[in-house]
Amino acid sequence: MAGGWLYVVVEAPTGVFYQQQYGGTACRQGQVEGYLVPVFGPDALDALRTLFEQHFRSAGTWHHSWTAQERDRLRDAVEGITFWACDGQTEEPHTLKLDENRMADADEAWIPVLTPDGPGVLLWCNSD
Repeated sequence: MAGGWLYVVVEAPTGVFYQQQYGGTACRQGQVEGYLVPVFGPDALDALRTLFEQHFRSAGTWHHSWTAQERDRLRDAVEGITFWACDGQTEEPHTLKLDENRMADADEAWIPVLTPDGPGVLLWCNSD
């Protein structure tokens, strides 16, 4: 995942499950069913790593009450990532959105997002 690459697993009944260790040194384990979409956002990845590795000290955010400023930083980073969607004929870029209804699930390398194809989880290499 070097060079600014991240991944979104768009949740869908595919029978394919992706597992991820996330949450920094908390070493949480997540699993999501769907399909994998590579996305590119080097500045967003830098912002996410700064937030989780420096601000949260790679300790994860389990049961964390997000402040407005922390939520804004996370939202801005997520919105810095382009998700290309295709309707079968044309491809169009869309901005990822933070799924704020699932903030309790948000942690380092596991961010609930909304894509043009439905809900998903944004993933990158966990710092642990």
